[in-house]
Amino acid sequence: MTDLYFLTLTGINIFVLVFMCVLVRLNTTLNPEQAKGFLATFILIGIICILELITVLVDGTAVWLRPVNIMANYLGFGLTPAVPLLMIYTLKSSERDIRILKIAVVVEIIYMLILLVSLAFGGLVFRVDSSNHYFRERGFHIYMIMYYAGIVLLLYNMLETARVFQNRGRELIYSLSAFIAIGTLVQILIPEIHITWLCVTLIAVLFYLYCNEMWNQLDGLTGLLSQKSYINKTINYCSEDMLIVMDLDDFKYINDTYGHLEGDKCLRVIAKCLKTAYSEYGNCYRIGGDEFCVLLKDKEREISCKDKFYRILEKQRTRNSLLPEVSYGSALISGEESILDAKARADQNMYGDKKAHKMKKALSGNPVFVKQR
Repeated sequence: MTDLYFLTLTGINIFVLVFMCVLVRLNTTLNPEQAKGFLATFILIGIICILELITVLVDGTAVWLRPVNIMANYLGFGLTPAVPLLMIYTLKSSERDIRILKIAVVVEIIYMLILLVSLAFGGLVFRVDSSNHYFRERGFHIYMIMYYAGIVLLLYNMLETARVFQNRGRELIYSLSAFIAIGTLVQILIPEIHITWLCVTLIAVLFYLYCNEMWNQLDGLTGLLSQKSYINKTINYCSEDMLIVMDLDDFKYINDTYGHLEGDKCLRVIAKCLKTAYSEYGNCYRIGGDEFCVLLKDKEREISCKDKFYRILEKQRTRNSLLPEVSYGSALISGEESILDAKARADQNMYGDKKAHKMKKALSGNPVFVKQR
């Protein structure tokens, strides 16, 4: 009866995983690295589910199946910590993320080697006796440490990604992590129910949905929140925040003279400066080709964030002389006006700043503030 129950559970699991693999293949919004990461995650979960099914079916049966029981348990215990690492692979967004992932992979390889060598001495995490019966060993906690360490690393990576991409769904991340941790703990306390991989599959599906929702909010070039996100955010907007708009001076000149690739580099650098200066206190958007805006929640922070932005921008300009000047305008969103009225006032202030830049250029005798090659 137990075998039938677990066989049914595994069948449902495999069906969901195959469905998710097809869904990933059909998803045209994922880049190749993201698609590869999700596919590898779902496939690995499916393999481990089948390995666990094998251990349940062969445990306590004919002695000649003992090697199958040992190998299935070894691969199951060995590969399990790799699942959160594959999820991290789909999220990696910086050199630091890649370095952390490489270290984690090395630790995983060392763990699998130790697990393999221990089999010659009866087993560290588990053992299968001469009559083909499985038992947990005193080193079972090592497996649990590896597994929970992977979950903690995934949690950290998701929170960092959420911070970088200005996503505010942190409570959801905590909930996902708590769910998988509790599900695994229940499995440890009551081994007969076999719900761990059903929980992991559910988490992987929710993780896929979460990442897609997060990435769909972003502008593909700059990583800022997109114009669509801005429009959706500001429909019936009633918060008394500070609206800041920025526009690049002579950006068309850069595109026409040095090419759109150089223009794109400038946009990415300016977006990075914007996030560094403002994202802790508000949301940063790219709302047009060379137009950006910030919904700043703390109006008292406007001057300090503005100074920080221009300070970082000047530092970047020493590395890239093509970076254009940025015209700036702001307006306080009043509860008695629409966001469009506040945007119009901020735009008016920004155009005044742009006009001042042009007068400064004219007085200096330079047609543009970019280096001529």
